[in-house]
Amino acid sequence: MDRFVKNFIGMSIIYLFIASLFGVAMLASPPMVSLKFVHSHLNLLGWVSMMIYGVGYHILPRFTGKPLKSPKLGEIQFWLANIGLIGMLFFYVLESTNPETGVYKTLTVVFGLVEALSVFLFFYNMLATIYAKSEE
Repeated sequence: MDRFVKNFIGMSIIYLFIASLFGVAMLASPPMVSLKFVHSHLNLLGWVSMMIYGVGYHILPRFTGKPLKSPKLGEIQFWLANIGLIGMLFFYVLESTNPETGVYKTLTVVFGLVEALSVFLFFYNMLATIYAKSEE
């Protein structure tokens, strides 16, 4: 299993743990419900998407019998996905506590775009792998 595949799966499990802690904290302290954006994105982009990326990168090339188009692109995607998610959530929290400062909202959007770029890289890498011409 490629290192970046293990990293995606490992981070997925870490994000699940952190998201679970946020969920319990929101139950215990109703004012923390204002962080439901963080909780939901840790679950969806952190736990679910990272697991899909890891499993997809490992299994889909084997199902098609073709090598992954670009393991290097997978490695880059791993870093962009994590930087994008952490940056987006960090600046979202700062923006929610300091709404008068527009810079945090802008940075939240910038890191969200980094996250979207990482999704596009997965999309490209998977389709380029699945639809690659077979060497016969």
